Amino acid sequence: MPTITTELASPAVWDDIQHALSGGGDGRGCQCVWPVLTNKEWEATDLAQRTTLFQQEVASDRPPGVVAYVDGEAAGWIRVGPRPAQRRLGRTRNIVATTHEPLDDEGVWGVSCFVVRKEHRGQGLNAALLDAAVAFAKDSGARVIEGYPIDTSKTKPHVNDLFHGALSTFLAAGFTAIPGPKPERPIASLTVA
Repeated sequence: MPTITTELASPAVWDDIQHALSGGGDGRGCQCVWPVLTNKEWEATDLAQRTTLFQQEVASDRPPGVVAYVDGEAAGWIRVGPRPAQRRLGRTRNIVATTHEPLDDEGVWGVSCFVVRKEHRGQGLNAALLDAAVAFAKDSGARVIEGYPIDTSKTKPHVNDLFHGALSTFLAAGFTAIPGPKPERPIASLTVA
């Protein structure tokens, strides 16, 4: 059985984060800044600009996520942080219609992105990443953690759409599903404080 470990994002693990993002899917091109930019801002950026934005965020006082390792190799990434700092979340109709929490509450943290390299899928990395994200959010003063997963029992998404995470992963970690206008897109919520 492989050994899975996690590390908070920091400049020291920048190359590992990049390795995790480049193993399939849209991670490399997105640079995990999609959640923090509006549509207009996103469309005005290229890969170099997204990389710079992400690198600045990784070097800031608050890590934007966690990198996972399988037997020492960078294999996955999760974005987690205060929901207001992830501006796209407060502009997403399904989230606005479904959340029970104020959109400007810094105590509400959002899990908005999972990336796992192709060769490491199916080994429990999403669960390990989510556990580490919950621990980080709780230690950082989060009151509630939300996820915006896809209920794969109701739809069969393209693999690139699974960056939201699967509802089953959140439920297994103790989150509760909050139904919304899109049955396949509930909000997963966990009160931690």
